[in-house]
Order: sequence, then C-alpha cells, then structure tokens
Amino acid sequence: MDLDLTDKVAVVTGASKGIGLAVTRALVAEGARVVAGARTITDELVALSDTGHVMAVSVDLSTTDGPAELVARAAHFGGLDILVNNVGAVTPRTEGFLAVTDEDWLATFNLTLMAGVRTTRAAIPLLLERGAGNVVTIASVNAYLPDPGVIDYAATKAAVWNLSKSLSKEYGPRGLRFNTISPGPVSTPLWLGETGVAATIAASMGVSFDEARERIIEAGGGFSTGRFTEPEEVADLVLLLASRRAGNVTGADFLIDGGLTKEL
Repeated sequence: MDLDLTDKVAVVTGASKGIGLAVTRALVAEGARVVAGARTITDELVALSDTGHVMAVSVDLSTTDGPAELVARAAHFGGLDILVNNVGAVTPRTEGFLAVTDEDWLATFNLTLMAGVRTTRAAIPLLLERGAGNVVTIASVNAYLPDPGVIDYAATKAAVWNLSKSLSKEYGPRGLRFNTISPGPVSTPLWLGETGVAATIAASMGVSFDEARERIIEAGGGFSTGRFTEPEEVADLVLLLASRRAGNVTGADFLIDGGLTKEL
C-alpha cells in the first residue's frame, strides 16, 4: 500500500526511544523527512540523522519555549505536513491519591498535556500554509481506563483526547485532521525499562520484575492477545492516520491495547 508520504515533512516529539523512535524510523522508511525532538539525542537518532532524512533536535519540551523552537526547525526541510505528539511520562503512584502532590500533578500536566498544546499551537500555522496536514497524538488506554495507580497520567490523557476532538472541529473545514491513538502497555523503556512502570510496581509490591509484568498483563481481565503491544505496531497506525489513505478520518481515537479494555 502506497501511503504517499515521500518527501512529507514531520515533527515527532519524544523521538529518542520507544514509540517516538519507532514512528521516526517508520516515517523515514516511507520517504518522509523528520524533525525528531528529544531531551537526549540517542545513538539511534544519530544513526537516523546520518541518512539526511532526520534532523535530531535536543530540546526540553516541558519548557514554554521548547515546543515552538522544535517546530521552527521544520523550515530546514521547507515546511510541515505532519505532527506526531508523542512526548509524555508516567509515574506509578504506589502510595495512593493523597500522596500525589501539586508538584506531581503540575509536572504531569505540563509534559503530557501542555507540551502537546504548545507544539500543536506552533505547528498549526505551518500546516495551514500547506493547505492540508494532520496531527496524530499519542494518548493512552488510561483515557478510557482510569487507574488510581496512574491517576494524574490518566486524567491528563483524557484531556489530550478531548483537545484533539475539539481541534478537529475547528480546523477540519481548513483541511487539517486531528486524531489520537490510545495504546495499552507497550514494549518500551517506559513500561519495561530499568526504571519503568513494571520495575516500579515490582519494587513497591516486593515481587520480581517478571511477576510484575505478568500482573500488568492480567490486570483488568488481561490482554486478549496475551502480550504487550510492540512500538512498531503503534507506528504503523500513526503512518496510516498521517496518510491520505485515512483522508476522511478526523476527531477519532484508535485503541491498540491487545484487547485489554472489554467495553463496547
């Protein structure tokens, strides 16, 4: 299937690892050029930069100016067609709601919601210059599945979903599309790294990493597929939504959770 992404220009946030890195690689494989933003430029991003199709930009997207500075770098490739809002972080709240401070809430709100707000605000004028374009934002299954263990993250991801829907209504008549993807647990450092969700849960419960991982899989009745989603599977969905093959899809959210949620 030709996705017609050759020479399209994309900005990807949180591009150094996990879903963001997978999306960057997938876009490059389709012939797109990518401005890849991350706080730390990893060896993987350096290798992609060497192809000439990626500009890796070290940027702190939790700051007020960082997102606009990143988007401005799209001028290097001549404009902007696609924005992938991926940056975000989750901290398991193993001590319960009362232990989550204002500072905790604000940190989650700032990186997981406001970074996307600021990046999108900077990107929209460039997308409008093209006369068409789209924004794909990585939300979370926790927008559907509130969980006290990630209470601030879940509430913020619900806001991300709401924001995307509102923007789809405002800018649809002007040729822009806005969609979200809501993954369940994904095989990334965020979930399975040394300081990831599974490791944090294991430490708090006094169980092994493998047992914590299995408990995540079994939570809420378990994954129908019996496994975590792979970041490349999320990236494939991003590419479809970013292409003209999904040209009349906007204001929608797409679950990719291995059957974790059971509701209709």
